[in-house]
Amino acid sequence: CLSGYICAIVASIVTGVPVKWVEDRMENLSTTSFARDYHMTAEIAAKNDGTVTGLKVHVLADHGGFDACADPSKWPAGFFNIVTGSYDFPAAHLEVDGVYTNKAPGGVAYRCSFRVTEAAYCIERAMDILAQKLDMDPADLRMKNFVKAEQFPYHSALGWEYDSGDYHTAMQKAMDTIGYRELRAEQKAKQEAFKRGETREIMGIGVSFFTEIVGAGPSKNCDILGVAMFDSAEIRVHPTGSVISRMGTKSQGQGHETTWAQIIATEIGIPAADIMVEEGNTDTAPYGLGTYGSRSTPVAGAAIALASRKIRNKAQMIAAHMLEVSEYDLEWDVDGFQVKGNPQARKSMKEIAWAAYHAPPPGMEPGLEAVSYYDPPNMTYPFGAYLCVMDIDVDTGVAKTRRFYALNDC
Repeated sequence: CLSGYICAIVASIVTGVPVKWVEDRMENLSTTSFARDYHMTAEIAAKNDGTVTGLKVHVLADHGGFDACADPSKWPAGFFNIVTGSYDFPAAHLEVDGVYTNKAPGGVAYRCSFRVTEAAYCIERAMDILAQKLDMDPADLRMKNFVKAEQFPYHSALGWEYDSGDYHTAMQKAMDTIGYRELRAEQKAKQEAFKRGETREIMGIGVSFFTEIVGAGPSKNCDILGVAMFDSAEIRVHPTGSVISRMGTKSQGQGHETTWAQIIATEIGIPAADIMVEEGNTDTAPYGLGTYGSRSTPVAGAAIALASRKIRNKAQMIAAHMLEVSEYDLEWDVDGFQVKGNPQARKSMKEIAWAAYHAPPPGMEPGLEAVSYYDPPNMTYPFGAYLCVMDIDVDTGVAKTRRFYALNDC
């Protein structure tokens, strides 16, 4: 696949004209990387009332010719050990066998993060099968086994600490929004009509709930061949009040430039339009491990916020000097500091920036800039409820999606 790019470049040099090489979808998917080639076997132990008591999972993972996962040192199968999902399993066992084959390199974070999607599919399919075997409503089975809000921070049987969550509220909101109970009643009526030969259309209601693990960054959990995966940020406020900020991330279309500028603007009060974001330039960028696996905002975004707060702390001391009060007599207000109880006595960040370079307090180093390295204490654990309602013609197989509802807590 790479040869296509090389040939196009060489052809352009030789001919002196622009040359474009376009691969088709099959070429791309079969030669650059692949994912999702997992064979998963799951067993759930449960009581007759639906309470789960244990989980056992085995995975056969095709890694292709060599492992291309971004964090092979500690987790060759990625974060598949989130497979207990949103459920309170008191015991769980997971075994993953990675197999090298003659395919292109596998284990790639393709359309999601490090095997999290496969793990979510595995447990959700298993819970649906359990609901069928126990003749329980799949939403009710999930509600019965969700980790409760009061259990957070929750330690899963496979070793993760879920920092927060409110799964019952999320599922209930999703069910109430689409009228879940009424839909089940309609489905049952349609099933009866189908048995009587009155219709050739059936109705399906899909239920799914996920908890994923993202924000790859904690050095205790993540590395790339021994290189820690935390991130950093450099922020410099110029005398004019404009800002240049540098990060080790690189936007792939997510809009980092907007997000990073908004974080800085919120923290130090300088308008986002006056903030220049420079990221991914290996000549100037600070330490960072790049963009993938939903890690940029939880890791780099936090480093940006912390660097901004260092700047604001120094700005507070400069403002106190300018206003001839103690720094403890000041309070932050949108874009500057004001004296408590006397909002007319204030200094904006632009005024403070000018003073930082031209009239800093005695003994203080001039300038207004900061660097922050952020090594997260934990991963992040977003969750969500997905409900799908479909009508299917059994003779033609034509399926119509009537309703699709997704609720996410990031």
